[in-house]
Amino acid sequence: MKHTTDISPAEPVIGKNSVTMESDHLTAEALWAMGRIGHAEINEETGLVVYSVTYYSVEQNKSNSELFLLDPEDGTPVQLTNDNHYQGQAHWLNSNTIAYLSNESGSNQVWTMEILPTKNIRVHEVKQITDYEKDVEDFMFSPDGNKLLFISQVKTIETTADKYPDLPKASGRIVTDLMYKHWDEWVESAPHPFLADFDGKTATNIIDILEGEPYECPMKPFGGIEQLAFSPDSKQIAYTCRKKTGLDYAVSTNSDIYLYNIATRETRNLTEGMQGYDINPAFSPDGTKIAWQSMARDGYESDQNRLMVLDLTTADAQPMFVSHEFESSVEEFMWLNNNRLAFTGCWHALVHIYTVNLEGVVQEVSGGQYDYSLCGHKDDLILCKRHSMREPDDLYLLDLPSDELMPKQITFENRHILDQLTMGNVVERWITTCDGQQMLTWIIYPPHFDPNKKYPTLLYCEGGPQSPVSQFWSYRWNFMMMSAHDYIIVAPNRRGLPGFGNEWNEEISGDYGGLCMKDYLTAIDEMSKEPYVDSDHLGCVGASFGGFSVYWLAGHHDKRFKAFIAHDGIFNLEMQYLETEEKWFVNWDLGGAPWEKSNTVAMRSYANSPHLFADQWDTPILCIHGEKDYRILANQAMAAFDAAKMRGVDAELLIFPDENHWVLKPQNGILWQRTFYEWLDKYLKN
Repeated sequence: MKHTTDISPAEPVIGKNSVTMESDHLTAEALWAMGRIGHAEINEETGLVVYSVTYYSVEQNKSNSELFLLDPEDGTPVQLTNDNHYQGQAHWLNSNTIAYLSNESGSNQVWTMEILPTKNIRVHEVKQITDYEKDVEDFMFSPDGNKLLFISQVKTIETTADKYPDLPKASGRIVTDLMYKHWDEWVESAPHPFLADFDGKTATNIIDILEGEPYECPMKPFGGIEQLAFSPDSKQIAYTCRKKTGLDYAVSTNSDIYLYNIATRETRNLTEGMQGYDINPAFSPDGTKIAWQSMARDGYESDQNRLMVLDLTTADAQPMFVSHEFESSVEEFMWLNNNRLAFTGCWHALVHIYTVNLEGVVQEVSGGQYDYSLCGHKDDLILCKRHSMREPDDLYLLDLPSDELMPKQITFENRHILDQLTMGNVVERWITTCDGQQMLTWIIYPPHFDPNKKYPTLLYCEGGPQSPVSQFWSYRWNFMMMSAHDYIIVAPNRRGLPGFGNEWNEEISGDYGGLCMKDYLTAIDEMSKEPYVDSDHLGCVGASFGGFSVYWLAGHHDKRFKAFIAHDGIFNLEMQYLETEEKWFVNWDLGGAPWEKSNTVAMRSYANSPHLFADQWDTPILCIHGEKDYRILANQAMAAFDAAKMRGVDAELLIFPDENHWVLKPQNGILWQRTFYEWLDKYLKN
């Protein structure tokens, strides 16, 4: 099959949006017009970068992903694909061949494209490599190029139709164990890794390396190919797996790193006895060592994520905790050479790039008020993505030998939109808490801020509950959107957030109604002293644990706020314990079950359930939820809305039948933004 990038598509392709702004304030429509850079990878021989960009059409209510190639020396991206088929997860197979996923044949399969080595880069030939019976979800090739490892689903649960073939149209589900739902799906299958021979043209002799095992690899809901790795000699595969099902799975985070011998098909557990999450294995370039991320405690999904290294050449070697100098979690990592790794982690509300050697010496190598993520490297040149509260992701190159901590920008995906906008300033402010601690709080100001004016102000409550209020860019909870509506935003890194030491991070567990809530009130009270803050028009907004925070503060705010918005929040903690799918989370965070009457931590948690304080609700509240959210069920928002209405409090309910814990569809996203600001403006501006 021949393919060139100048073939005219048969139908209009969802691609880069041309936007002319009516003002210099960010709008919801402009947000959804932006291209979103996805997976990116640098060729370790040529330095060429391949990456994907997803574009959205609000009118068509769908998205489209395309592939681009960039020579950083030239600086002009070349579009490799141009159709309405999904194209993504591109990897370099060699110096001039790209492998990627595409649904051009009707399902997601692995394809390759050859790049002509000419000055004007062109696609020479496209081939479909796999023709598997199900979607391929992710993949990688072995270092020698002779093996393909890909992820696809295998059936693990007997369905009603299996049990009663004469009832093929019956919609009922028969459930016999826990984890029957997860994130946004009813669980009937699990992802498995499949290994195939590859001769440069097609994948053959496919085997399931977990054949007969009902376990997930990679682990749902977000695990990908990063949870597996080939050894440099292409003879072994390391993979992540939590070999549990049902109730055992629901109460445990104990996953392990397994080593699979391709020739003998034998497997051994490298992390036997290590009790928490062990994920994302990666071999050193010479294959003598393996690194992974590890949490120490079973059931604690927000435990410190440590970077561990194991010497594979010594039989009785023990894992080394090489990132011990960094008192926060390692979010991602990669080997730079046999003795040095790069990783990202959050410290003081910034996610930066660090290096660490095998002796544990940590060095910060990126700078600025940004968040970074790793995409790969060529020698000491790191390809990374960077964003902040003021700008979405672009690609950058960081040269490690240089003393310059600011990398070179190589993509400018949304410059045509950003150049038309004025963004609000983001200021770091340290506030003294009720117990004398120092709390970093981001203050976001409106564009064209005038200190002589008074502005309505929003307290932003973070989710997680242990997700940092770092320099994130969101296409829903976007601080520049809030500021563009002439609001000041107060975003505290309250108790229970990483980046300020383990003690600060853990003070929220079992104490949802404690210091973390006092931190919120301290932050808004401190900012209310400023002459430009309209303390008579304060709002409070948040999602997930932030939604819980809104519901809790609605019963404890002593008339500080004039409007609340809670998205996907917990209203009734006792119901949340029984409704959520990942029981390890509520066991750890709430301290135990509501029937454990002698458990003082659990009883304190349930005594602070927001629904118990609905009798104190006196302020208008907007409740938002997705009905496909199986982490926090939508009945929590419905109950909160009903409680407000029955209390005589003005309330509104926005329900999305087809959304999960997030809002992913373009028109739903626009509806979310419009409803959000209409509610705030109604009570904080009129």
